[in-house]
Amino acid sequence: MSVPMAPGLEADPDLAYADLVDLALPAQVVVKAEVRKAVRLKPEEAPGLPAGRARLYIEARTQALLIGDNIGESIRFLADVPLDARGKPPKLSKAQVLVLARAVPERPGELQLVAPDAMLALTPAREATLRAILTETTRPDAPPAITALREALHVSGNLAGEGETQLFLGTATGAPVSISVLRRPGQPTTWGVSFTEIVDSAARPPLPSTLAWYRLACGLPARLPDRANISATLADRRIAAEDYGQVLADLGPCARKRAAP
Repeated sequence: MSVPMAPGLEADPDLAYADLVDLALPAQVVVKAEVRKAVRLKPEEAPGLPAGRARLYIEARTQALLIGDNIGESIRFLADVPLDARGKPPKLSKAQVLVLARAVPERPGELQLVAPDAMLALTPAREATLRAILTETTRPDAPPAITALREALHVSGNLAGEGETQLFLGTATGAPVSISVLRRPGQPTTWGVSFTEIVDSAARPPLPSTLAWYRLACGLPARLPDRANISATLADRRIAAEDYGQVLADLGPCARKRAAP
């Protein structure tokens, strides 16, 4: 498996697929909008502002509501933007943007961004990827966040080189998630993930640039915890750790490009 990347995001210098999921998950409102007014706040009006950035008061016209309740034709919010080499914020008048935010109670049209940098310049690739992410995250059966690797068990088969490793994961919702890794003599090791109560040996790895990939690649620990490896023998424990390493290698890294907020 190649390192996952959503189509069209390969050349994006600022955002990877995981960055967009990070922003989309906490968002109650996602808006495609056109900036009509941008006013830079004074330093005393922008506490906690990182160096090299400006905090702007933005007024924008709603063009499309990707998720959320009707927010009207205009929106208002604060956003942090990078300064150029001259220490100036970008000119944003009539700029097309994507806004990921929460609605402010009892203040129609006023939004609070999910992160200071959650006003994104609109590109076709970003919009398409974000729409796909939102379609997945709003489904009732959306893959849940991984919170722990609870148990790993390898059982050897009757033939030399044959066996199966089962990994059982803890999740934020309590929903079951398991990974099965199969070894067959003379064949490549294969694995798959199941997001149901059924441990399915015919399951497949998640496709790149999907929520299932994000949950595993960004949620699994970097190594198999010793306490979770309940295989019966030392040899089986070693194989379980090797199989877990294979899963991580096939998933690839959870690459991000955004600076940590």
